[in-house]
Amino acid sequence: MTEEPASRELVVVARRALTPDIAEFTLADPEGAALDPFEPGAHITVETPAGAMRRYSLVNDGDAPATYVIALKREADSRGGSASMHAEAQEGTRLRVQPPENSFPLVEAPSYLLIAGGIGITPIQAMGRALQARGKPFEMIYCTRDAEGTAYRDEVAALGGKVTIHHDGGDIDAMYDFWDHFEKPTAAHVYCCGPSPLMEEIRAVSGHWPEGRIHFEDFKPVEVVRADDVAFTVRLASTGAVVEVPEDRTILEALRDAGVRTVSSCESGTCGTCRTRLISGTADHRDMVLMDEEKDSHIMICISRSAGGELVLDL
Repeated sequence: MTEEPASRELVVVARRALTPDIAEFTLADPEGAALDPFEPGAHITVETPAGAMRRYSLVNDGDAPATYVIALKREADSRGGSASMHAEAQEGTRLRVQPPENSFPLVEAPSYLLIAGGIGITPIQAMGRALQARGKPFEMIYCTRDAEGTAYRDEVAALGGKVTIHHDGGDIDAMYDFWDHFEKPTAAHVYCCGPSPLMEEIRAVSGHWPEGRIHFEDFKPVEVVRADDVAFTVRLASTGAVVEVPEDRTILEALRDAGVRTVSSCESGTCGTCRTRLISGTADHRDMVLMDEEKDSHIMICISRSAGGELVLDL
């Protein structure tokens, strides 16, 4: 199994409600030590109180941070991430946090178009503040259902006339019309973060733009469990213990529920941290990491399952 990424323990020093279902958390070192710097668009991976590893975009300035500020929505179908953060992460709670990473960095460009939907405003507003501070031209479009559910509404509005905040009331016919921004390709770089319908709309209207000009950060949770999944068992080679994996849980979650300590990071089959040797059994591989020649001997336990029968793992 891959070694667990370096992490440190941080404490929740402040928490505030941004909307009825979005909360902001401010994390700091318990001893007041400096934190690693980061650029706009960066995220941290947090081990939530339930043990799940989740990635959250950083909202604050990252030049010399004394804190990390994140905001997250309580998802109705949460699998131990947002639900446990909202329920259990109070001021004084200590959480394991991995260093900032950035898969959504700002590149140098003549101008920018920033597009956010819902909780996708977290990296987008950080980009807007950074571009304003640098004197770079940009526009921002922030789409939400209604004013009550608009996180950071005042902060975004304070960026000035460059910003449009649009409420659709949940009516698909009232969605923002992006075509005027995309009809004729420009030299601008576009950064978009939000739910699937927004991402699909931007992909559709920007298909004729030059490659590399449109950048996405997708907050849609990966489909780790499917409707036709069935229960199976895994056997731990080191002890012979058998763990039942229900149809609605992953191997990683079932092991965690059984008190078996494992390492993980993305929990979406993309980072390789939870790579585990498969001693016997046939896996249903759903990751994006393993090479074909590795699939008979390894499995990503955060997302892959049994293709039928018991799996024996080198744990």
